[in-house]
Amino acid sequence: MTGTEFIGKFKSKYLWGNLAAMALVVGALIVGAKFGLGIYTHHGESIAIPNIVHKKFDNATHVLDQLGLRIEVSDTGYVKTLPPGCILEQNPEPGEHVKSGHVIYVTINASHTPTLTLPDIIDNSSLREAMAKLSAMGFKLTPPQFVPGEKDWVYGVVVKGQHVVYGDKIPVDAAVTIQAGNGQLDDNDAVNYVDTEPADNFETEEPTEEDPFEEVKEQPAEPAPTPEPTKRDPAQRTE
Repeated sequence: MTGTEFIGKFKSKYLWGNLAAMALVVGALIVGAKFGLGIYTHHGESIAIPNIVHKKFDNATHVLDQLGLRIEVSDTGYVKTLPPGCILEQNPEPGEHVKSGHVIYVTINASHTPTLTLPDIIDNSSLREAMAKLSAMGFKLTPPQFVPGEKDWVYGVVVKGQHVVYGDKIPVDAAVTIQAGNGQLDDNDAVNYVDTEPADNFETEEPTEEDPFEEVKEQPAEPAPTPEPTKRDPAQRTE
């Protein structure tokens, strides 16, 4: 291809028409992408989050739907004075600005009193250990009750006047009382001390010691018997 022919192609209306069409397509794509991205990201849009705390879940859902926001339950809690299904907390907080379609996470009030399982502390831990464990689990503790037994050793747990055992379900708002030993013996095992000193209005006699054995005195010896003289025969003579 000669230089003249090459320059002639640049003068072709067909070439410039194609280039112009390509430029229009690229420009349209750029404008469309920018416009579509703005719609997708809600560019420039700002919605103030309303306060829905203490509202019923259905009512809060209706309010957020009108604003183009969504609601989702993230957790449950329990407040005795509030009705079941009431919203206790929300995230993000009221007053923050978000875009349409944003999710508001809420914590709602449980429909029944939640319970906690009593751990194995009876006759298995000291008072300090038991109180620390129950407090960490969320139990509501009252001052401990002391009973006869080994000092500060846990002998029982009382809830609403009833003894509970390991594994029982206890309402979180119930008062829990730990029974621990006071370091004293039971009344039935008390030791009675007898006063060995004599009373002042009684006379005491000193005990007399008697020897149960009698002294054996030596008996006097009896005299030996005197031998009788031998009688001789008168007919017998001595020489």
